[in-house]
Amino acid sequence: MPESQAREIEILVRARYPLVYVVSWEEARVEDVLAAVARARSKKLFIWTVTDGLRPFNTPRGDEESRDPLVVLDRIVASKDQAVFVLKDFHPFLHDPQYATAVIRKLRDATFALKMSYKTIIIVSPVLRLPPELEKAITVVDFGLPTFEDMGALLDRIIESVKGNKQINTDLSPEERDKLLKAALGLTLAEAENVFARSIVERKCLDVDVVLLEKEQIIRKTEVLEYLRTETDVGSVGGLDLLKSWLGKRTRAFEESARQFGLPEPKGLLLLGVQGCGKSLTAKSIAHLWRLPLLKMDVGRIFAGLVGASEENMRKAIRIAESVAPCVLWIDEIEKGLSGVQSSSSSDAGTTARVFGTLLTWLQEKTAPVFVIATANDISQLPPELLRKGRFDDIFFVDLPGITERKEIFRIHLARRGRDVERFDLERLAAVSAGFSGAEIEQAVIAGMYDAFDKGAEVTTDDIVTAVQQTFPLCRTMAAEIDFLRRWAQNRARPSSSEPSEPLPDLGPEDYGIMMQPGVAEAAAAAYRAFEAERRATAVGPPDVEDEE
Repeated sequence: MPESQAREIEILVRARYPLVYVVSWEEARVEDVLAAVARARSKKLFIWTVTDGLRPFNTPRGDEESRDPLVVLDRIVASKDQAVFVLKDFHPFLHDPQYATAVIRKLRDATFALKMSYKTIIIVSPVLRLPPELEKAITVVDFGLPTFEDMGALLDRIIESVKGNKQINTDLSPEERDKLLKAALGLTLAEAENVFARSIVERKCLDVDVVLLEKEQIIRKTEVLEYLRTETDVGSVGGLDLLKSWLGKRTRAFEESARQFGLPEPKGLLLLGVQGCGKSLTAKSIAHLWRLPLLKMDVGRIFAGLVGASEENMRKAIRIAESVAPCVLWIDEIEKGLSGVQSSSSSDAGTTARVFGTLLTWLQEKTAPVFVIATANDISQLPPELLRKGRFDDIFFVDLPGITERKEIFRIHLARRGRDVERFDLERLAAVSAGFSGAEIEQAVIAGMYDAFDKGAEVTTDDIVTAVQQTFPLCRTMAAEIDFLRRWAQNRARPSSSEPSEPLPDLGPEDYGIMMQPGVAEAAAAAYRAFEAERRATAVGPPDVEDEE
């Protein structure tokens, strides 16, 4: 437990706070801290559970009568001892119809009696559930999960316990040890001890992948985040060399050596661009590259039917992400989940705006090593506040792949399906697929393979060319939207590729539809104006030339 939290509990006891509510899953660690506080203050320590009743610390059982919550409160008030009384899992009795009214009243009465004594009641529970009547009487303390140093001490004890076993390899380099401990952060000490033991039994060594599997179990028990296993490496993403370079430079960003160098953990990226061009694939590859858990936030799951539930779901998702940090949190198509923020007050009683506000505040103020990668296709629906400097480290625009990148994408998908790439004319395939996205190239390869399979022959370049020629890509069906994206992103977002964009088919005013309506382009440009102004103000070197709006 962080020293600051132990100090806080000691101060509350010394200041005679009558009721303290400690939120924690780790009862044993809480007991150790409270035992130390009680010794330091020459107080007795009593533990209560509904199964054992009230008993002195480190004694087996109390008497059966004291198992009743009303009886134990009477005994605490009547006690002459200077003591700390720990009530484990007492929160159900604050809401149980059979007990709630009397228990709440007795606790409120007890606050006055305890104030005049040297006694403190401490409720320990993994969840925070307070009735309104007690909100002003109880002080809440969040008991933090084990720190990096706590995990290191536990790891040292485990290594020492198996030191004589020659079949087990516990030799760790400083970098391996750092990665293992960082992966274990977010687990309780009991969970970490179990997973270290499992790794030793299963792998005969201390393996970071086993720790990540344990974190997956934590996410599975929730309903607001999804844990994704991914084997997608950066080599599976065609093109995007500038974006890959940015990510590669931050591969060691979560290591202690980066902190010693004076670098903070990266906060996140916003990827804007054309559908099917690798934004989602990049999000998956980041987790694999950095060896971090990948969590996906489905904004649709956040919004629930009960009043106040959506806001609580967002806070819960944030707490879970921070508890398993360091990790990558992927928010896919964020503009769809947060659309309608401006009209939220009239359409959903402000729920979307409040949820969005919680997310924005966290993005700006978060200190936990959670790397947030958000993807978006429709720039016009992005709230301006999301693009403000400080929410993300950078904003990248992902365009349609150029000819060199298309060759690489064809190579990746043919090799993935067990084909000898040297048998195919990649130059021809890249030339005929001008304007195709990565997803459309993959589907053309699959369609060509189906045609060859139907003929009972091996797939050839001609089969794939035919499939390409029969496809109507997004660059034709959504040419106006892509052109608008490119115009918007110019000088407003970093390009993800060094290859220049290829021209789109000729467009007339009738092709633009809603994009040509008055005010739409101006509104989308305004969404970035605040970000651009702050970027110029904080940039090193000469200021940028003002953009023409």
